[in-house]
Amino acid sequence: MIERSLVLLKPDAVQRGIIGEILHRFERAGMKMVAVKMVQADENLASSHYPDSKKWKQIVGQRTIDDCEKYGIDLMANMGTTDPIEVGNIVKKWNQEFLISGPVLAIVFQGINCVERIRSIAGDTIPVRAAPGTIRGDFSLDSAIAANRRKRTVYNLIHASGSIEEAENEIKLWFKEDEICSYKRTHEDLYSY
Repeated sequence: MIERSLVLLKPDAVQRGIIGEILHRFERAGMKMVAVKMVQADENLASSHYPDSKKWKQIVGQRTIDDCEKYGIDLMANMGTTDPIEVGNIVKKWNQEFLISGPVLAIVFQGINCVERIRSIAGDTIPVRAAPGTIRGDFSLDSAIAANRRKRTVYNLIHASGSIEEAENEIKLWFKEDEICSYKRTHEDLYSY
């Protein structure tokens, strides 16, 4: 029931000065910060953060291919390949480059159904699909099309773990166990058994 999730406020969120607004939304939803630090990610950390699995590359690559087709972008001219896995490799490289381009605020949140709730508050990873009222829906200024045409990642402000297992792995990557605090907030008595 109680879960932990990793949230990264990416360089665009830090540079725009909207960290406080984003943190406020998570805290207002009952998520408890148990670890937080400003990090300048290096290539190794950025590479380790994004999955190297064929499945991840296939999904990301196909999503990019679909967006290019939808918006009339010549995939071969833009990406140099039509293979979803190769496109996924390119997107992974763009993601890594962006993650190391400036400071990132790394946070571990804890709460009931934390992973799913944080993903819902963050909104769709593609800003145009993010509902109003979500972080990306309210603050993202970028589009997948602009990103693809400029051969870079989508600036979407935030990373949020996609599953409990992913959260566990990502938290270990970004934080040492002794950097994670344990404390009780006032409202936690409401769901103690």
